[in-house]
Amino acid sequence: MKKIKFMDCSFRDGFQSCLGARVKTDDFLPALDAAVKAGIDYIEIGGGARFQSLYFYCQEDAFEMMDRCREVVGPNVNLQTLARGVNVVGLSSQSSDIIELHAKLFKKHGITTIRNFDALNDVRNLTASGKYITKYGLKHQATVTMMGLAPGLNEPYAHTPKFYIDRLKEILESGMAFDSLAFKDASGTSTPKTVYETIKQAREILDAEFKGDNRKSISFHTHDTAGMAVSCNMAAIEAGADVIDLAMSPLSGGTCEADILVMYQRLRGTDYTLDIDPEKILSAEKVFEKCMDKYFMPPESMQVSPKIIFSPMPGGALTANTQMMRDNNCLDKYDDCIAEMREVVAKGGFGTSVTPVSQFYFQQAFSNAMQGRWKVIDKNGYGKMVLGYFGKTPVAPDPEIVKMASEQLGLEPTTEAVVDLNNRNPKLGVKYNTDLLIEAGLPVTEENIFIVAACGEKGLKYLQGDKPMGIRYKEAAKPAKSTAKGGAYTANVDGKNVAVQLNAAGDAYTATVNGKSFTVKVSEGIASAAAAPASSGEGKPLPSPLPGTIVKILVEVGEEVAADDVILVIEAMKMETEIKAPAAGVIREINVTPSQVVAAGDTLVTIEEK
Repeated sequence: MKKIKFMDCSFRDGFQSCLGARVKTDDFLPALDAAVKAGIDYIEIGGGARFQSLYFYCQEDAFEMMDRCREVVGPNVNLQTLARGVNVVGLSSQSSDIIELHAKLFKKHGITTIRNFDALNDVRNLTASGKYITKYGLKHQATVTMMGLAPGLNEPYAHTPKFYIDRLKEILESGMAFDSLAFKDASGTSTPKTVYETIKQAREILDAEFKGDNRKSISFHTHDTAGMAVSCNMAAIEAGADVIDLAMSPLSGGTCEADILVMYQRLRGTDYTLDIDPEKILSAEKVFEKCMDKYFMPPESMQVSPKIIFSPMPGGALTANTQMMRDNNCLDKYDDCIAEMREVVAKGGFGTSVTPVSQFYFQQAFSNAMQGRWKVIDKNGYGKMVLGYFGKTPVAPDPEIVKMASEQLGLEPTTEAVVDLNNRNPKLGVKYNTDLLIEAGLPVTEENIFIVAACGEKGLKYLQGDKPMGIRYKEAAKPAKSTAKGGAYTANVDGKNVAVQLNAAGDAYTATVNGKSFTVKVSEGIASAAAAPASSGEGKPLPSPLPGTIVKILVEVGEEVAADDVILVIEAMKMETEIKAPAAGVIREINVTPSQVVAAGDTLVTIEEK
């Protein structure tokens, strides 16, 4: 009987897939300890979204988290992290010296193995990061990313067994050193047939190339979002995979990986087994369930979604995006975004729907749903991807979309290797980020350099003491009485109590009282309001084209603007959208403030056109 190994993804991908990666270290360490005591010796612990999220939402340092985890598990457990090729642990790609620093620091802070993938399967991006993983003594798991295409989008080459095996051959031809190979399906949309045929061919190729002590193991990773994780895991095992990725309750299933005990049960009576004591795993899961009990678990994270086969949304992005849509009061637009993704994937060149490309897809789909199809090309993600600035897509993107992206971004398409482009960029690299630390009066350490490089302005703010909390606990998720739709409330306006009728859910409203506009904040049925600038009665309101958060206001009342001048910037779904003046004129009113959440259609400014 063949013993199948597994990696427990609960403490990285589980957190990302179900909780937006927002979990405090103190809360999960008892479960990590219980997992090791139950016999689990291969654990995914960081990287991916579990790097940035600690600084953005958890008030924690990712390097300290890794240190504490190593202390709990001891020296012998294989701790693995996830790296996004030349993007390492961010959404933006990096220069060689930052990519090298990533490997150096992760080794220093207790990591054993790094799974190295590229969402576009551009092997140039894998080699640029893989060489440093090997250089610093980490085990390098080279990865081919997978997904199933939506019905009607069966491109004859992309995401077929031949496509994946061609990528493996490229990896071998590159001469890149690696210790193991992984096939990663973040959306859980590949069919068992594709999984079987791909891994069977890969097993034959690797066994012919590497013999004896040099034999390379094959890992398979998938999610249960479309309900196929167990069957795809079984197909991988029967084709020759040595390791599968699993998770523990309460995060297993749904948008996460299949449960350890469920997979154990599936293998009973076959020629394969998981080498576990099921009673000990059950006990560890009970500890984990208790640890996670305080966290708000979005219902969609626990569900099988038939929509996913039409628009491959990876588990790690699905709940993160739905939670952000909740934050922006636009969850009702989720189905529209999913519907748009089918075309976005096809016209974008069929890159794998895994971070960062999955985020690029969703951001563009969100823009198409909210602002009109292809009216605005996301300038930082999707636009740069179709122009080649993240690497070579599996097939050529749609020429019309490439043309639109080039015009809107002011960039020409490129086929140059990403790392070569980045090495010439003066705003990337160790020196640039060192200078940022010095300018801010912060300690210059390798960790701080990497934090700023990977997390940008938010990383710098974290080091300066600006540490926001964005964890969603159950109690915080319960709607307060004051957020019910409709109803009359008392607002204190300039020292006087005024009745205000509210007709939207949330904790901030714009209301009109006696002809004046007020911003109303509601808490437990009591509303307080501050008067907006008095209306001159002149000008035309400029409505917000999408929901989001105001991050920058670039004009002042009375300022003259030209047509297409940027007036303010809205952030939604990790995407900043510039709001431009529709015509030349004078700003008569500014109706929003920084950090304010706005809905689509809310008045941002009033412009008196010339």
